[in-house]
Amino acid sequence: MPRISETDLILNADGSVYHLNLLPKHISETIITVGDPSRVYMVSQFFDEVEFEMNKREFITHVGTYRGKKVTVISTGIGTDNIEIFLTELDALVNVDLKTREPKTRKKKLKIVRIGTSGALQEDVPLGSHLVSDYAVGLDNLMNFYDLPMDDFETGLAHDIQKKIGIPFMPYVVRGSENLRNQIGEGMIIGNTVTCPGFYGPQGRQVRLPIRFPKLLEDLNYYHKGEFWLTNFEMETAGYYAMARLLGHEVVSANAIIANRIKNKFSKNPTKVVESLIEKVLDRI
Repeated sequence: MPRISETDLILNADGSVYHLNLLPKHISETIITVGDPSRVYMVSQFFDEVEFEMNKREFITHVGTYRGKKVTVISTGIGTDNIEIFLTELDALVNVDLKTREPKTRKKKLKIVRIGTSGALQEDVPLGSHLVSDYAVGLDNLMNFYDLPMDDFETGLAHDIQKKIGIPFMPYVVRGSENLRNQIGEGMIIGNTVTCPGFYGPQGRQVRLPIRFPKLLEDLNYYHKGEFWLTNFEMETAGYYAMARLLGHEVVSANAIIANRIKNKFSKNPTKVVESLIEKVLDRI
């Protein structure tokens, strides 16, 4: 592959990648990601020590040790557009020689665990539970700009979901890391997560604006193909799973269920639900 140009991969004056403002030495083999920048501190409070901090836009990074193991925690902000930036630059830190701007011959595989909040799409996914995403369904358009390989099962689901939900585009469907799911997900609900390109209309919420798909919530709730049901939705998981497949990394998404949209219930203590998930993940990485 030819040398990567200065405008394709922008570096800061100190040689760090443009948005994350990180250098290769800041990246551990296992990375925890969160959406909310303030949640980085919720994770690093459990570290033995924090060795490095970087704040750049919504991308806040703490590098430290947990029970003697080096761990990096990074916030991404909201949405799959940010996930594309995050995973592209993270991959560049380990798989591109930033001095020569050439991809390395030997590629490094990172393990990434997303800890996020989510709303349940099924009555039997209780508030306060923890859910690990097996498959993710992307209702955003990120993969229109990449060639994502999907197997027959994923492609069949994508066509079926488009037809039964009646949306004017085909979603993408991608499975996360089975290894990480087994490592992190013991005792959690195993679900299939819908990733939406917004919080209000794209998740069937109506405030003042009329929405184009008023039955979206109901359609997602009822959708199934054999034993495949949709359990929850949020705004990043499909982007993670798709970019990880394209770049050769392992990712799993662990969700703190703080709302049940079918029952119209919201957790009375969402912070506690998230914090207990953080502790669970840290103990298993």
